[in-house]
Amino acid sequence: MKNIMVLGMFLVIGRLFAQEPPHNWYHSDPMTSEYQGIGTDKAYDELLKNRSSYPVVVAVIDSGVDHEHEDLAKNMWVNLDEIPDNGVDDDNNGYIDDVHGWNFIGGKNGENVGKDTYEATRLYKKFHYKFKDANPVTLSKSQKHEYLQYQRVKKELESKRESAEKNIENLKETKKNVLGGIKSLLALLDGQEINKANIMAVETNDSGAAYGKNILSRNMSDDESYENGDELLANIENQFQGGFDYYQGQLDYAYNPDFNPRTIVGDNYNDVKEIGYGNNDFEGPDAFHGSHVAGIIGAIRNNDLGMDGVAANVQIMTLRAVPDGDERDKDVANAIIYAVDNGASVINMSFGKGFSWNKEAVDKAVHYATKKDVLLVHAAGNSAQDNDSTDNFPNDTYEKGFGFWFWKKKSSNTWIEVGAMSYKREENSVAGFSNYGKKNVDIFAPGVQIYSTTPDDKYQNAQGTSMASPVIAGTAALLRSYFPSLSAVQVKDILMKSSDKLDFEVLLPGDESKKVPFSSLSVSGGVVNAYKAVKLAMNTKGKKKIKRSKAGA
Repeated sequence: MKNIMVLGMFLVIGRLFAQEPPHNWYHSDPMTSEYQGIGTDKAYDELLKNRSSYPVVVAVIDSGVDHEHEDLAKNMWVNLDEIPDNGVDDDNNGYIDDVHGWNFIGGKNGENVGKDTYEATRLYKKFHYKFKDANPVTLSKSQKHEYLQYQRVKKELESKRESAEKNIENLKETKKNVLGGIKSLLALLDGQEINKANIMAVETNDSGAAYGKNILSRNMSDDESYENGDELLANIENQFQGGFDYYQGQLDYAYNPDFNPRTIVGDNYNDVKEIGYGNNDFEGPDAFHGSHVAGIIGAIRNNDLGMDGVAANVQIMTLRAVPDGDERDKDVANAIIYAVDNGASVINMSFGKGFSWNKEAVDKAVHYATKKDVLLVHAAGNSAQDNDSTDNFPNDTYEKGFGFWFWKKKSSNTWIEVGAMSYKREENSVAGFSNYGKKNVDIFAPGVQIYSTTPDDKYQNAQGTSMASPVIAGTAALLRSYFPSLSAVQVKDILMKSSDKLDFEVLLPGDESKKVPFSSLSVSGGVVNAYKAVKLAMNTKGKKKIKRSKAGA
């Protein structure tokens, strides 16, 4: 799972002073507020108030979830056929004490995979011994295919390691200049309160102090203030340390072919059909990402704590398969199958990568979920790239297809690929980091400054298509809860058709010098709207028989 890293010096400092929208902005009605929200509250207040609902299980395949969080605990899925902590597989599903889900990247002794490599690094190591001295002229057709992949991952590995080393050196120089300039400015302030007005009033010919003044005046908000410089300098130090840690991690772990944490799991990695490996540590060493995603989907609504999830009658199943690094195809495939077999109606997948070790295994799991009427929601990625022309895994397209030779299903029709929107309007409405694609991204959803649950009963803002995906997953769960006769295909169709079609141009992610029609960035050309989705669902005849019990029954 590749995270967004702020590279520019002004952006690094700017994060300290960024003005934030209201915590609930993404629930707001886009017709009556200044934000492009999804109308969640309006849907509940006006359309669903007296309507009964059914509990819906949403599987969160992620880094782990704090299942004891004050705003999540009551909405966690519970495997009623499993007796907790007795060391026995009571329901004979191959997993021992899987009360809230399963951890596919843990060991039998309780250890967990924290950091892991990227897929490109694993493929490089897989092929390096075979092709490092190979003559491409002498290779067979199948070998040439592998050789070309080897060349791609080798190029990425070498360029990323070189880039990380350069970025560390650049950060050192930038840090020295920034801290030096701000210290010079603080000396001129001579004990005055550190706020924008006082900073702007400083007159100086000192180049260092002028540099510090320029940085702070451009990035501090009008109401930002510090009584002394120690806290300010400490915050800036921490921001730079985050950059150093990130790039050093790329060298030590992500792009290090000699790093292999898989021994912790102790499975036969080449056996994709193997089940039962892992453990039942539902949180793992860092459940920030998964807990944040889970809260967006199903934090308890209207309990006067923290924030509200999108779906009201939901049960969160936690499936830990995403380390600090790229997820592995075997784990993703098994997590999808587990989710389907244990009653999930929606699966959220806020992760992705540019290479795939065993796409066929994931394809089979996706096909299985599709046949079982399960909706799969996936984050489009945070590389500001066009997914129509760049690989992004997993995806809805089957490598080999399924069915008879004369009729093969080439893609899943219950898969939704999600791009991210900002809280801003007009040309700035699309998140600058979001991937897009007229063919391969289905819809957009709020994904910037999203306030949600984090471990230890805390809450925090985060951003990414990782946050946009659970907004869609939560809306899908809402529909499946209140309109349980709708099939997964129908739910996807409703979300796409009811989305807000924005008829203006936006800045193209990754290229602020270029504007494009918003409609050109996705299949639907729209942003999810829960209120409109519910209205459309109310007028749609479902295709399924209701088998679930009503909430509370």
